Amino acid sequence: QVQLVESGGGLVQPGGSLRLSCAASGSTFTILRMGWHRQAPGKQRELVARLTNSGFTTYADSVKGRFTISRDYAKNTVYLQMHSLKPEDTAVYYCNADTVDSVDWGQGTQVTVSS
Repeated sequence: QVQLVESGGGLVQPGGSLRLSCAASGSTFTILRMGWHRQAPGKQRELVARLTNSGFTTYADSVKGRFTISRDYAKNTVYLQMHSLKPEDTAVYYCNADTVDSVDWGQGTQVTVSS
């Protein structure tokens, strides 16, 4: 299994930027891909961005051109750089790792976009 710890959330004004980090530990050599999901109050959890070991990325239509996922393999850390934030981006953001035998999740970090 892989343990995931997110950081970097907070309160930001509309149009602002944030960078989320997710540090992975444990059986990191089994990770196939990592991603970020989010869940707003009263809504289902949704995929925001995903990055495979081969470098293939997937983004939700709502964040294309504003968010960028990246990974530092030496630090076992995945990032989500968010620009031009909107109030509708407000949610708890969860990091996840798909491994050869499990799907692991972090505890989440709150992102609030408000003036």
